[in-house]
Amino acid sequence: MPLKVATRFLSAVASLVWLAALNSPAQSPAAAPPAAASAPVVNAAAWLVVEATSGQVLADVNSRQRREPASLTKLMTAYLVFDALHQKRITLSQRLRVPERAWKAEGSRMFIEPGAPVTAEDLVRGLIIQSGNDAALALAVAVAGNESEFVEQMNREAKRLGMNDTHFLNPTGLPQQGHVSTAHDLAVLSLALMRDFPQYTRFYAEKTFTHNRITQENRNRLLFIDPTVDGLKTGHTDAAGWCLITTVNRPPRKLLTVLLGAPNDAARIAESRKLIDWAFNEFEGKRLYQGGKPMRELRVWKSSVDSVPIGFRDDVTAVIETGRSAQITSELSLPEPRVGPLVAGEVVGKLKVLRAGQMLYERDVIAMESAPIGPIWKRMWHSVVLWWKGLFK
Repeated sequence: MPLKVATRFLSAVASLVWLAALNSPAQSPAAAPPAAASAPVVNAAAWLVVEATSGQVLADVNSRQRREPASLTKLMTAYLVFDALHQKRITLSQRLRVPERAWKAEGSRMFIEPGAPVTAEDLVRGLIIQSGNDAALALAVAVAGNESEFVEQMNREAKRLGMNDTHFLNPTGLPQQGHVSTAHDLAVLSLALMRDFPQYTRFYAEKTFTHNRITQENRNRLLFIDPTVDGLKTGHTDAAGWCLITTVNRPPRKLLTVLLGAPNDAARIAESRKLIDWAFNEFEGKRLYQGGKPMRELRVWKSSVDSVPIGFRDDVTAVIETGRSAQITSELSLPEPRVGPLVAGEVVGKLKVLRAGQMLYERDVIAMESAPIGPIWKRMWHSVVLWWKGLFK
C-alpha cells in the first residue's frame, strides 16, 4: 500500500478516536456502602470500620469530627519516611545522627542518644513499635533537613491524599492547638500507607523491639491476642483519649478499624475487638478476581503480539451481609480498539463492582504483560482493518 494512502487511513482513524473520546460521558463513581447491618454500641468518641481491600465503609460514628490524633500522627511520619526509602533518598542501613532536640523529646521514646549514629531501620522500628517521639523527630530531620519543612511535607501529602479535615503541626502527635484529624482521614492515610508501601508494613506486626539494651513491647495489645491482627498504631494523650487503628488479615478479607477517644487502654482494646467481631460476623467477603492472575485476554492492534493477559494488581473483593453474596456482581469496561504499544501495569479498563445493581466501587484493569509496537507493515495493515471496521460495523 502506498505510504500516502496509509497516512490518510491513520488520520481517519485518529479523527474517529478523538471524536469518540470527546463525546463519551464522564464517569461519576458513587461510593455506596453495603446496606447497614445493626452496628454495635461502641464506647468511644468516634470510630469507623472499612473493608481495606475495597474501601467499603461498613459503619461509622462521628468519623468526620475533628479530634487530636495523638501518636496516630506517626502514620503520616512513617508514610513520608517510607516514601524517602522508596525514592532511595535514605536507606534502612544508613546510619543517621540524632539531633539533640530529638534526644530531649517528651513522652514515649526509644531512648536514642544525642550524637550517636543509629540506623534508619532502628529508628523506623522505634517510631512504629515503641511510638518513639525521639525517633519521629530524628527521622523528620533526616528526611527533610529540619522539622518545620517536614511538617510542611506532611500537610502537602495530607492534602494530596484527600485528608481535608486534617492539619499537622508536628511529626510526633504531641498536643498543639490546631493539630487535628478525623477517623475518616486517618482511615484514608492508613489505606494509602498499606497500598503504597506494602514492603514496609511488616514493621507494624512486630511485637517487641530492643534498643540501647531497653526492650519495649508494641502498644497495640491486639497483636498479642489475635494472630490475624497485623497492625497498625496506637495513640494517647489526655485530650485525644485512647486511640487505636487496627488491621486484620483474614483472606480474602482485610479489615481496618479506627477508634478514637476511648476512656482507657482496656476499653480501646475491647471496643476494637467488638468492631472486628461485628464486621466478620455480620458480613462475608466475596472474591471476584485474584490479584496477579489473568482474568482474560485483550486484543492489541498494531503490536508485535496479538493479545495480552489483563487482570488486577490485588484481589478484587466485596463484602455484603452474610448470606447475600449472590447480590454481588461486576461489569467490565474495556475501551476498544486498544492500540499498542502497551506497558505491563498500564491501565486498560475499569471494573465496576455492584451490589444488587448499585455500584460499590471501581477498580483499574491493567495489562499484565507488555505489548511492543509492531513492524510497520503490521501497523499499516491494522490501520486499514480498523478504518474498515469503523465504517462498516
